[in-house]
Order: sequence, then C-alpha cells, then structure tokens
Amino acid sequence: MKIFPAIDLYEKKAVRLYKGDYNQLTVYSDKPWEIAKDFEAQGAEFIHVVDLEGAKNGNTPNIDVVKRIAEETSLFLEIGGGIRSLEVIEKYLSNGASRVILGTSAVTDEKFLTEAISKYGEKIAVGADVKDGYIAIKGWVEKSQYTLEEFLSKVETLGVKTVICTDISKDGAMKGTNLELYKTLNEKYSLDIIASGGVSTIDDVLALTKMNMYGAIIGKAYYTGAINLKEAIEVAK
Repeated sequence: MKIFPAIDLYEKKAVRLYKGDYNQLTVYSDKPWEIAKDFEAQGAEFIHVVDLEGAKNGNTPNIDVVKRIAEETSLFLEIGGGIRSLEVIEKYLSNGASRVILGTSAVTDEKFLTEAISKYGEKIAVGADVKDGYIAIKGWVEKSQYTLEEFLSKVETLGVKTVICTDISKDGAMKGTNLELYKTLNEKYSLDIIASGGVSTIDDVLALTKMNMYGAIIGKAYYTGAINLKEAIEVAK
C-alpha cells in the first residue's frame, strides 16, 4: 500500500483543518517544502497536497509552493483543491504535479471530467468526500445528489482510475478511520482507492494494508506525532 503524507496549503503555509472547518485551522509551518523534504527523508515516495484557498475560489494561489515542493523533492505529487478547468490542470502538471484531483467539478460537471480524462488519462484522480452516505461538494459545505456508491459507479464507467475517498466525519478527529467503508468499496470496485480521513494509528495503517488498499493518506497524525511516518511506510510495504 502506498502512503501519501499530506500537506494542506493556506496562504502559502502548511495547515490542518478540523473536519473541514476553516474556522478551526492550525498552522504547522510557513515553509511547506521543508515538510515535504522531511516526508522524503523518512522514506515517502508520494505526497498529497490540497490547496484550501483554491478549493474556495477555483484559482491557484499556492502554485509557487507546489512548484517548489516538486523542485526540491522527487516525490510523486498529487494536488487537489478547486480545480475546475483544463487550464488549471495544465498549470499544475507543467509546474511539477504528477496527478491532479478533481473534487466538486467531477461531481457537478461530467463534461469537464470526461474531457480531463480524455486529455490526461491517469493523471486525473477524483475526490469522493462522503458525509452521511452522500458526496459532499464545495469545501464540504453542500450535499450533492449522489450517494457514494452511485458516484463511484459513475466515475468508474467514465474511465477514472484513482479515487481519494474521504470520510468527512473522521477527518482530523484522530479517532480512527472507517475501515468498514474502505473494505466494502475495495471489494466492490476495481478502482485504485486511497483511504483518507482519520488514519491516526499504525493499527489503521496495518488494517488498510491487509485489505490491499491502493493507498492511505496520513495528515494530522504526522503533525501530532501520533504516527511515525517511517514506520507507517514500512508497515504498508
């Protein structure tokens, strides 16, 4: 299983939100690329980056930070947060991103999703953020019309390969991840599913690895020291 340590960007700083709430924001570093270098030093090969400002307004205010992370590490970098146009996808990919994640736009604009997959193939991943069984959009503040299962079936049909599935109720809460959900999804779909939200102990990592999950995101647990990243990467192998 691949471990994706995470950096959330806000005003060029590395931050974490609690359950997606912008009013509950903790700043961890004003040099996010230094955190990325630490990930790499601990054995990471992948990094999951979210532009929280981009998620709100659809532009790329932290593109220079993304570029610097790409330049100063050799990590496979996936980036999400308000990506709503082919221009923005191109901008990220030409500035060092390996894969971009479409969230709200993948849910609300099937034409755009289809165009993106047609043009960029496996460099496009989709974020499936789930709240009370439904896909949440627009920074998790709105509920879409799709259940999680309906949405995953749809994107699988459209040719999406990688899905980052976040259980919002678990995100940043440090109370464990939704193992039951990921087990069900992994058995039902042939997608590469990355588990996100609440991966807070080595036991979580071990359980997800045993399920043959494609990947897991480690966010707050890295910053609080609850998970030793080097150990998590070893366990996941």
